Amino acid sequence: MRQGIARITGVAAHLPDHTVTSTEVELRIAAESGGFVPHHTIIERMTGIRSRHVLPDGFQASDLAVAAAEKLVTEPPDLLIFGSASQDLVEPATAHIVAAKLGLNCPVFDVKNACNSFLNAVQVAEALIRTGQYGRVLVCSGETPSRAVRWRVADRAQFVDAFAGYTLSDAGAALMLEAAPSDGRGIFYRDFAAESRAWDIGTLPGGGSMHPRDPEYSYFSGDGRRLKDAFLLRGPGLWLDALAATGLTWDDFAVVCVHQVTMPYLEVLRSVLGIPADKLVVTLPVCGNVASATLPLQLATAIEAGRCGPGDRVALIGLAGGVSLGVLFAEL
Repeated sequence: MRQGIARITGVAAHLPDHTVTSTEVELRIAAESGGFVPHHTIIERMTGIRSRHVLPDGFQASDLAVAAAEKLVTEPPDLLIFGSASQDLVEPATAHIVAAKLGLNCPVFDVKNACNSFLNAVQVAEALIRTGQYGRVLVCSGETPSRAVRWRVADRAQFVDAFAGYTLSDAGAALMLEAAPSDGRGIFYRDFAAESRAWDIGTLPGGGSMHPRDPEYSYFSGDGRRLKDAFLLRGPGLWLDALAATGLTWDDFAVVCVHQVTMPYLEVLRSVLGIPADKLVVTLPVCGNVASATLPLQLATAIEAGRCGPGDRVALIGLAGGVSLGVLFAEL
């Protein structure tokens, strides 16, 4: 197969119909905690999140990925990659379950790297297309972090430790990459970095070899301030270097999609990087933190709103626990 570049030919997202407000989250914590009551409106005041989406009981991460992918798959892909922090099972790869539900018969595998899972899956897919191994790759994600939220809280310290979980929301996403002529539109820059010494800042410990079966470790735990500091320590250089390397400014992009955890942190990152506010696609207040589905959700939202289309440049800025950082520039 002739080598070329990889072009984004479609992107889609799926949000479950059921939504839960931040007030409802606080009321549930109070009802299940047997004494601890969070300050009224603290979640929305601290995060800027008004609501989040929650998948129905009995639905899985694969179902969310399928719901998004069905909007794109008009002909079978050569490869399917499931890039998500969530999964249906420890084994086999959730990509198999997604492919079976879509009725596909192609090679599959999973890519997992916290909230950069989808972006890293696109990175891998692009590399495989550029080297001529595949011509059409479906990247999809199904994020179900609402199932890792701690509702029964013993005290303020445990509430603070579990607080990041109250930002989380469920979503599905899919993106189709196809080989294109080397002089055509497509992904033209990508770079990734990690600060792995900070791996313990945010964790979901259950299910691995450290804590294989203890349900106490099945909840998300994290320190938002330390995570923000780790991102700011390593991240700006990577993202600003991308502009220098390409000779571009943020004004050269139709939209800049940035992983969104809280509104205050999004504003800090926007200010540090000098991104014009009107370039952002802000989904967090009504969609919550949808983990690795955040960037494709923003891109799909922007395309649907007519903010970008064929010939436009778009930027994807990823950050994730671990700590991982990434940037990808593409011309649609």
